[in-house]
Amino acid sequence: MPIIDHKDIKHVLISRIDAIGDVVLQLPACIYLKQLYPDVIISFLGRSYTKPIIDACKAVDHFINYDDIKPLSKKEIATLFKEKHIDAIVHEFPKSQIAEAAKMAGIKIRIGATSKIHHLFNCNRLIRLNRAESNLHEAQQDIYMCEPLGVTHIPTIGTIARYYKDNFKPLVELPPQFKNLLQNDKFNLIVHTKSGGNGREWDMDNFTALINSLPPDKFRVFITGSFKEHQLFKSWIPQLPASVIDLSGKMDLDEFIAFIYHADGLLASGTGPLHVAAASGIYTLGLFPVSKSINATRWAPLGIKAEHIESNSDDLSSISVDMVKEKIEGWLQ
Repeated sequence: MPIIDHKDIKHVLISRIDAIGDVVLQLPACIYLKQLYPDVIISFLGRSYTKPIIDACKAVDHFINYDDIKPLSKKEIATLFKEKHIDAIVHEFPKSQIAEAAKMAGIKIRIGATSKIHHLFNCNRLIRLNRAESNLHEAQQDIYMCEPLGVTHIPTIGTIARYYKDNFKPLVELPPQFKNLLQNDKFNLIVHTKSGGNGREWDMDNFTALINSLPPDKFRVFITGSFKEHQLFKSWIPQLPASVIDLSGKMDLDEFIAFIYHADGLLASGTGPLHVAAASGIYTLGLFPVSKSINATRWAPLGIKAEHIESNSDDLSSISVDMVKEKIEGWLQ
């Protein structure tokens, strides 16, 4: 492979077209590259619903909507890439359609993992990485994928956690009807019980026992989730103290991200809002199974106030209410 003159790199495209948590953990790679090359344009190819996450990161200069270009032919996508004068693309989430279009566009540096066969034909910088088998955290893997762009070392988890501090802030203001619910004299705790099928979930009886045990004079508890989950909660919410506020299904993603940012803490399993909370710098507690590839080794929340509890089994049954309560009450000290 010819040696890359990094002075020739003026525009890098990060391709990450999957879910919220994945995108949040991709942002440190963008921040890292912006620190290496402050004058380089960093674009992010993502989905419509993850745009608020990408827009919140100061290191990203431009958002390209995959949902807009997905219906196009590879030739049309290649033309779009050419018009944007992209010098390098990092295929963090492998998609053959994008990899082939990038090659057709003549992008000089095309980085992909050897674990995907189509990368062998479409990429000219190959990284030996099998994400499911790696012992690196997902955010570290994302940075490792950028090695051909001049990455000489992989930062520690602690270092990456601090990247978000001055680089992540939602652009959308929190509407008054939600902002006014947050109280300065109490700890505003978000409890996000479901994962949208993306991870193991703690038993709802555990959430019930936990919420009922938290002193209402110290904690203001908010339940969040999708509109579909809101329907499921209708028989559950009455089991909780009357002071608990059910916000499930009542906010769009922009508003939810802003609400998380302004809250004091969040409890969830390994799902997108967990990573948003960690990036926002609020107290964050994630619950994880020990299972390979979905455990805390790969998916722990990264933030200056983020922590996690890992079970000793493939589900979360070994994580007790007392274990979680001790962590959360410790946030008051």
